Amino acid sequence: MNHGLAAIPLFPSIFSTSGSQTLGSDTIVQDFAVIMIVAALMLLLTHKLKQPMVLGYILAGIIIGPYTPPFLLLHDIDTISVIAELGIIMLLFAIGTDFPLARLKSVGRISIVVALAESIGTLLVTFFVGQYLGFSFFDSIFIALAMSITSTIVTIRVLEDLGLIKDTSSTLILGISIIEDIIAISILGVVQSVAVIVTGMEHTGNILNQELMLQLLYSIGIVAAFIGSILILGSRYIPNLVDKIGKTNDYALLLIVILGLAVGLSFAGSLLGLSVATGAFLAGVLIAESKSANAARVLTTPIRDVFAAIFFISIGALMDISLIPMFIVPTILLILASFATKFLIVGAILIRVKYDGATSLRTALGMASAKGELSLVVAKGGQDVGAVSSAVLPILGVVTMITTFMTPYILKFGSKLGNVAQTPALDSKTDDQPEKGEE
Repeated sequence: MNHGLAAIPLFPSIFSTSGSQTLGSDTIVQDFAVIMIVAALMLLLTHKLKQPMVLGYILAGIIIGPYTPPFLLLHDIDTISVIAELGIIMLLFAIGTDFPLARLKSVGRISIVVALAESIGTLLVTFFVGQYLGFSFFDSIFIALAMSITSTIVTIRVLEDLGLIKDTSSTLILGISIIEDIIAISILGVVQSVAVIVTGMEHTGNILNQELMLQLLYSIGIVAAFIGSILILGSRYIPNLVDKIGKTNDYALLLIVILGLAVGLSFAGSLLGLSVATGAFLAGVLIAESKSANAARVLTTPIRDVFAAIFFISIGALMDISLIPMFIVPTILLILASFATKFLIVGAILIRVKYDGATSLRTALGMASAKGELSLVVAKGGQDVGAVSSAVLPILGVVTMITTFMTPYILKFGSKLGNVAQTPALDSKTDDQPEKGEE
């Protein structure tokens, strides 16, 4: 199971449009019809079974994908992949709109400490598990990064269904997830840049530790400068500009400006060698700073839902399900390693700072359970730069499906531990508590 970079199958027909056959508009329309019809049927099924939508989208993608009989349902998967890239932009932009700077400042010291500890701890543990299982260095890195991320959307929606959204543990989960997402997006930008550099060095037979270290520091500097400049300079001008446009009551103009900002910052990030997810997320943060943020969310929600659906469907379509039996045992081991690490670190820190046992346990279970949207963004990010093997996407796809399916049962078990009333925390100051809200 040792997948070296030199022998990576990269799905060239999927991620590169060069040399692909030009298909007519009728064929593209047919592909969209297939996608939407199958997705609708799977969503009806997952709704009936009370499962999150992402599960239905991935299953729909597997059904219509080129690796599943009858193998001919989609004709132009190149186009679907390009649109899926827009799905990443809209998905991360939407997540960013829930994170205004005031909210980022209010997540509290404990949320920052817990997020840093459990993200880095889980990344290291699952990386070494991946290495032990025989995965290549970059396979292990991207898998570990994906396994270190909790699905905020899945977790919050399950907590809403259980009536626990106002519980102290839910507030902690939300605050920790905010920091965790920022850490993951920043690390993804650095890892992608380093992967491109190392791959180029391997192709030329030139790998120098000193040069690699300099490139790593350069990549970290680029990420820090990009994020810092946008948050410091952009927050001074962009929200005011958006508010001025919002006062015109021309919602078409407001929508175009918002989308232009999201795609523009994504493109700027990609020019610097970063993931488009980084720029899209930061664009959402800037929009969240404006007084027109609520209108922006309403205007962009339908677009986000459509493109995000296509993204998750494309992930399912790109999963070679014939590889799943081969990797089912490593997948389960990675899930167990990630779950145990997050659960122990989160629970131990919260108990250490005097949260009661029930709150600590429910928070630990919430942070350890679901993997989802950002994990799949990481997987596609690895394939986009040619850094991972064909095994990574099926593994993380199965991880997402298993954890998404299990999360409601795990959180329901956690909800039975003690009463759901909020319990006083060690530090009850309002500026040290995360802002409550919905994802």
